[in-house]
Amino acid sequence: METLIGEEKIRQRVSELAAQITRDYTGRNLVVVGVLKGCFVFLADLVRGIDVEHEIDFITISSYGEGVASTGAVRLLKDLDTNITGRDVLLVEDIVDTGSSLAYMKGILEIRGPASLRICALLDKRERRERDVMVDYVGFEIPNRFVVGYGLDYAERFRELPYVAALQAGDQEES
Repeated sequence: METLIGEEKIRQRVSELAAQITRDYTGRNLVVVGVLKGCFVFLADLVRGIDVEHEIDFITISSYGEGVASTGAVRLLKDLDTNITGRDVLLVEDIVDTGSSLAYMKGILEIRGPASLRICALLDKRERRERDVMVDYVGFEIPNRFVVGYGLDYAERFRELPYVAALQAGDQEES
């Protein structure tokens, strides 16, 4: 594996994102929606730095299965428990790739009538974008490589890494 983004860089950027979100949402009725499973590490660090009152909820979708490429078919596995009508919603993603999953989730959330809906993503692979989706808060733009760590996985492995790494040939067999 090749480290792309180290622990300290991640920590610094998450702190900057949290400060920006705090400024943008002061005095508002915020619901932070994490997209499981990949966002859980990023979301935990991010919300600890957001200094405005907020609720947290989760949505789970699937588009990857156990491979390294999106299947293109997005499925909702877990819906929100919170009513977001009239609320300011911040959707937190681990990575935006083709944009298909994000477009799907935006559609699901927008029909529920939130006061606002913004997107925060740790990683953005803009060169892979197939759907035109706007990401309001971006941690890092990365090249078109399959990445793991800091919550992102390959077949449910490598989520625990405290940094973001590019998976290379042979890494799939590591224990």
